[in-house]
Amino acid sequence: MSILGVESVIFGVDDLETCTRFWEDFGLVPVSRDETESIFEVASGSRVIVRRNGDARLPQPFEGNGVKETIWGVDSEENLEKLVAGLAEDLEVTRDADGTAHCVCPDGQPIGLRVWNKRDVLSQPDAVNAPGCIQRLNQHRKWRHKAIPKTINHVVFFSDDYVSSYEFYRDKLGFRYTDHSKGVGIFARADGTYEHHSIFWVNTDLPVAPDHFGFMHIAFGLEDIDEVMLGANIMDKKGWKNTSMNSSGGISRHRISSAIYYYIDNPCGGEAEYHADTDYLDDNWVPRAWDFKFGSLLWSHNAPPIFRGDDIPWDMTFDADESSFEPYRKANKKDLDKDLAGLTDDDEHAI
Repeated sequence: MSILGVESVIFGVDDLETCTRFWEDFGLVPVSRDETESIFEVASGSRVIVRRNGDARLPQPFEGNGVKETIWGVDSEENLEKLVAGLAEDLEVTRDADGTAHCVCPDGQPIGLRVWNKRDVLSQPDAVNAPGCIQRLNQHRKWRHKAIPKTINHVVFFSDDYVSSYEFYRDKLGFRYTDHSKGVGIFARADGTYEHHSIFWVNTDLPVAPDHFGFMHIAFGLEDIDEVMLGANIMDKKGWKNTSMNSSGGISRHRISSAIYYYIDNPCGGEAEYHADTDYLDDNWVPRAWDFKFGSLLWSHNAPPIFRGDDIPWDMTFDADESSFEPYRKANKKDLDKDLAGLTDDDEHAI
């Protein structure tokens, strides 16, 4: 049963006009627009759908702006029906006329499933030169005029029981465990994708998190760091800011997924992320459990003190048996480590 990734994300917003302008500036391709919704897409065929809050078509998992439903794309009708049958064993599942299935996960996340003819994506990042390793001879790097996201790489939600949130996706939707930032959250990959993660659940026990289910951010795949830098500069020039810049040092790189990233405050709720050079995995990957300080940042300008210094524990272990989960199950978890309790709002996006 193969889920190919995020087919659509559906936002509910208070200000449709401002949110539409945001995605146009961000580099998404407009598909349609009327007084009730704006629809955008990327090269893979994934869509961003923005509707006014109060629209009867929106689930209502929480008040305010944010992702109201994540639609996962399935590779075949046969596999869709297998997935729906499994969900229906425990949850109420409804169907649209086109066959799209809808339900609400135990943690409160509304999801949908539908057959998706995902488009192939081609990228041509420039070769990288280094002393003694010439990959680009007598050839200049290409110049870009804007960032053009090609994929929806992943979505991130807050969960009050992030271990159970992952296990539901594992057992009912076939997602693969990729990495665990201990006490912070679990990364998981849809079985029909190669990106490091398709979804990440963040622990609501963190001081920087809300105390309930909610949307955190959505990430879009770009070709390389040049495109991330260009996108960041253009969005800043157009007035879209990263107010948490000190938390992640602006453009930075995660250690866990290797990905270069840049977050931007999203008027639709949460943040939008430019994302490049992530790890790509298959089922030969061995999951790992990380100390959150060691796993968060490979490099960063002006990272918060909690992620700097000589006392950062180099703590990563292989975790194929998921044994690292036990202390963090809702039934078992105790107060988080005092280092976690020391997190502030400025640390939020470095985790």
